[in-house]
Amino acid sequence: MQDDLSAVFAALADPTRRAILARLRDGEATVNELAEPFAMSTQAISKHLKILENAGLITRGRTGQARPRRLAAGPLREVALWAGEYRRFWGERYDALDDLLRELKEEGHG
Repeated sequence: MQDDLSAVFAALADPTRRAILARLRDGEATVNELAEPFAMSTQAISKHLKILENAGLITRGRTGQARPRRLAAGPLREVALWAGEYRRFWGERYDALDDLLRELKEEGHG
């Protein structure tokens, strides 16, 4: 899982790739459609797509001659699970801080 997470985080580190994923939330798209909003060649977009595909974040379909890309949610679920462990950690810390502040207030310090 850690190697998969590393590949996903490396893919997500680039703002262009994050923008591509955001676009794919709305549905599948071809390379040309994905390249439209960017000031870069379709070859450059294709390199970004390859990284996203290698990380498992997108899949390539086939519609006639077109090869639309689709968002693959599985790796993002793994990221959410990993981050969830830290959410729990911080939640416990905030609960402890709340307890301390409540105790201080009851003792007349606040």
